[in-house]
Amino acid sequence: MKPILLNRVTYANDQTFPAMTARILIIEDEALVAMELRFVLEDLGHDVIGVAATAKAARDIARENDVDLALVDIHLSDGATGIDLGRELGQDMGVSVLFMTANPGMVRNGVAGTIGVLSKPTDERAVQTGVDYALRRRPGQPTDYAPPGLQLFG
Repeated sequence: MKPILLNRVTYANDQTFPAMTARILIIEDEALVAMELRFVLEDLGHDVIGVAATAKAARDIARENDVDLALVDIHLSDGATGIDLGRELGQDMGVSVLFMTANPGMVRNGVAGTIGVLSKPTDERAVQTGVDYALRRRPGQPTDYAPPGLQLFG
């Protein structure tokens, strides 16, 4: 397993935490949204291991790669398959999962094995802080402060 490298991120309340560099899978069927998200994540120093527009493609990438975090849209090219996919990645494959959707109400009760949801449209800051929060939870670092814009489950 490739080590997660530390950077720093400062939240709006001036709290500073180590940020992490990770292997991230983007699961999004809108090409422009996926491309913009990829650019943001790579600018933050993350390794985007793939972009998938369907649940099948996402499963294939996840099985072939070591994934730290998956950013999952609910509605994909093959339908509303993102919820089940997120549950599978989180529970069965041990991947940290954040949903990114324009329909956060679809997961308002939470999804087992996943962390939470960022509402779309979103901005670079919300992506940065949401991803950093999810990555800190993975190795058990302190997560006392959830960033604005991230709705946590459970």
